Amino acid sequence: MKHEGDEEPETDELFARLEAEMKKPSDTSEEGEVLNFDKARAARDTGAVHGTADDPSWGGGTGARPTIVDDPAPVDSGPGLIDRIKNSKRLDIIPAWARSTREFKEAMGWLAGHAGHTVAFHAVRVPFLYVPKLVWRAPRGLLNTLGRLGRWARDAEGDPLRQAEARRENTELYLKLSRQRDRRVRLRTLLVLLGLPITVTAVLYLIFGASFTTRLVVAVLAVCWLGWKGAPADAPLATRAVIKAEVQKLTSDIVVRAMASIGISQITSAVAKGEDGITFVAPITREGPGWRADIDLPLGVTVADVADRRSRLASGLRRPLGCVWPEADPSIHEGRLVLWVGDRDLSKTGFVKWQLANAKRHDIFKGNPFGIDPRGRGQVVPLIQHNVLIGSLPGQGKTASVRVIACGAALDPTVELWLHENKGTGDLDALKCVSHRFVSGIDDDSIRYAADSLKLLREEVMRRAAAMKKLPRDLCPDKRITREIANKRSLKLWPLLAVFDECQNLFAHPEYGKQAGEDAEFVIKLGRALGVILVLATQRPDKDSLPTGVSGNVSIRFCLRVAGQIENDMILGTSAYKNGIRATAFRPEGDAGNGYLVGATSVPTVVRTAYLDDPATEAIAQRALALRKAERRLSGIALGEESETPSGPSYDLLADVAAVVPVSEERVWNERIAARLAELRPEVYGGWKGENVTLALKPHGIKTTGVAGVTDEGERTTRRGIVRADVSKTIAERDGSRGAA
Repeated sequence: MKHEGDEEPETDELFARLEAEMKKPSDTSEEGEVLNFDKARAARDTGAVHGTADDPSWGGGTGARPTIVDDPAPVDSGPGLIDRIKNSKRLDIIPAWARSTREFKEAMGWLAGHAGHTVAFHAVRVPFLYVPKLVWRAPRGLLNTLGRLGRWARDAEGDPLRQAEARRENTELYLKLSRQRDRRVRLRTLLVLLGLPITVTAVLYLIFGASFTTRLVVAVLAVCWLGWKGAPADAPLATRAVIKAEVQKLTSDIVVRAMASIGISQITSAVAKGEDGITFVAPITREGPGWRADIDLPLGVTVADVADRRSRLASGLRRPLGCVWPEADPSIHEGRLVLWVGDRDLSKTGFVKWQLANAKRHDIFKGNPFGIDPRGRGQVVPLIQHNVLIGSLPGQGKTASVRVIACGAALDPTVELWLHENKGTGDLDALKCVSHRFVSGIDDDSIRYAADSLKLLREEVMRRAAAMKKLPRDLCPDKRITREIANKRSLKLWPLLAVFDECQNLFAHPEYGKQAGEDAEFVIKLGRALGVILVLATQRPDKDSLPTGVSGNVSIRFCLRVAGQIENDMILGTSAYKNGIRATAFRPEGDAGNGYLVGATSVPTVVRTAYLDDPATEAIAQRALALRKAERRLSGIALGEESETPSGPSYDLLADVAAVVPVSEERVWNERIAARLAELRPEVYGGWKGENVTLALKPHGIKTTGVAGVTDEGERTTRRGIVRADVSKTIAERDGSRGAA
């Protein structure tokens, strides 16, 4: 809205004249003139005279008279100094590896190992290689020393200069140099003659007068010195204990050249005009085992555009593909590129040692060490209040990733383990000794067992919800599982981690799959705050094998190599591929174990998972078993209970609700249903309240509504309840679907 006084009078007059002049017919002599906006802006910014009759760039013609604007306010005023300082990014005073106790210990351990290796390498070679070399080279060193002494005495170093002046026939300078040589030779010859008897006397004393220890020390020093002097220039005495990889330093010129070669038109055209095309917002610095460049891309270019051309970028940098990792920094803007170029291909780092491989115990509330990123930094997956989805093609490290998570949970004696390996290869068999529930197989009985586990988990979630509600607020202010709550055994609210490896065999099963998907979705949505953690792994991420209600609600995702965009987005989330997070870029050979980790860190990160072979897993399992025995934390299968469970659930929730709500009662409060269910099956529904009924019926599509009724005291009120007809309709549809199947 325009208010009075918003514009200066002179400015109003200026625009009025401009509008009037624009409405006038153009003079033929001025037809075709182009308005010079640059000149007009320059004049505007400096407060100069605008629209003079002699200035055709203003386009006013002869009728345009000058109008002066006194110091107009700049239109594009930027932020002030204080704002720029506030918005600036402060670099770490102490690097991240030095602030992390674990990373600092790893760095110091590596340094100590490097120093120890170097010392041991040379210590072994001293008596058998270095000493014989010194003795062998000592005579040559003596001759070299005497030769140098003779050349010094006769001023041999000045011969080339004197010969040069003689060739130039520079008599005066040559004679001056000759007289200087004569003086030097006389002095040096005198010094040699005086030093000779002293040297002979010292040698005779060492041979006949000095002690054996003195003679030995002098002889060793003399042999070492003469052996060092006798060493050829191309044959040093000692060999290298460590050969350093020589990698070309990353420079701005190299980056600009590479970025111009990847086919982004905005960059290519700018470079062709002699410009960089990109802006370096900070100097290229060393970060870990590589180089980091912070770059602002041209307007309209995103990091996803660069990630899509990663192979071209690697070619332009002349580096292996596994060394080049373009990442986004969305905290700044979508065009901020963090380009990290490593010294070594990530796939060539070999097996990554797990940080807890030798640990005696672990606290799962601190997260689970998972692997390293391309920069060598340890990556941790938080498990409490999270669920994990892992996907990949066969043979890319999916089960190994699951094993790392399961072993981390096993080392925390408070965690209850439910392991389901529906592939039948025995990859998790070593952890059976510490599991509450365990199955390994692809047959129908094994699938049924896994489906029953999800039903039991659903019951456990509802039990925990009721138990959490009863806790005092000072013990559980956020209504979430904490370490203090988990340690109180009487509450039975310790962490529960359930692994379903090759879960596509469960969810795609014609008999158990649909209900298993509904149960898994229920647990994923409600169980995370109650300490129930689902870890799902699949090699076939499609809508039939991985229900969308499951894949859409997990909070942490890890995707190793997959075949295409659909599989990529099924694991990593919608639009991940479009945003440049592409697990399709991993190579089938060499990149096994490499994947994108999303949800565990502030930005998606490439991680190479730690590797545990069968002996290492067995050793961890035995340590976990001893720990749990000492703290009396074994249960279920670990105590020798039978692994078989009934072929079906012990109850049918919908049938039980229909049983306690007669047909004549069209609408009923949920709290009354809870009381009747608790009376019907106290071992299942004991402690239920109205909200438990709401949560339990929600996955079946039965919604609650306001129901008017009369309390036991005779007071009329409205509370949350259900319509019985909805229950009957749901039961009929379910039974009809089963019959059709």
